[in-house]
Amino acid sequence: MSAIGRLLRVFSYVFHGLLVAFLLATSGMALSSGPGRLSFPMLPWTGDTLIFVLFFGSLFGLLTLILALGEKTPALFFLWSLAVAGLLLKGYVFSWYRFAPGEIEIAGGLLVGSWMAVAGAWPRSRWRSGR
Repeated sequence: MSAIGRLLRVFSYVFHGLLVAFLLATSGMALSSGPGRLSFPMLPWTGDTLIFVLFFGSLFGLLTLILALGEKTPALFFLWSLAVAGLLLKGYVFSWYRFAPGEIEIAGGLLVGSWMAVAGAWPRSRWRSGR
């Protein structure tokens, strides 16, 4: 694996680790504060459904991250990365979402970061020549 490939892989792990931590904390606080207290208008869910999708989705993301770090199921981590990037692309670009002032830079950074994380999560061949 090249140096760029390794950097992308590390970036992917860090990006999804921070994303999972943020989503777990946010959805956990929303679960404890009562129904209807969370809003991410770029996502297709609302209310309690949004809270449960974020909570259990982030638990799944954490599981795929841990398994990928142990090199158990890199393909599952790639699918998780692709789903996250796809949801962000759909929510920010292919929807009626309206940006608040200054928010487009954050959304752009998230989109670029998520697609870089997809590139880093791409499963690589494990066979080595010469053995």
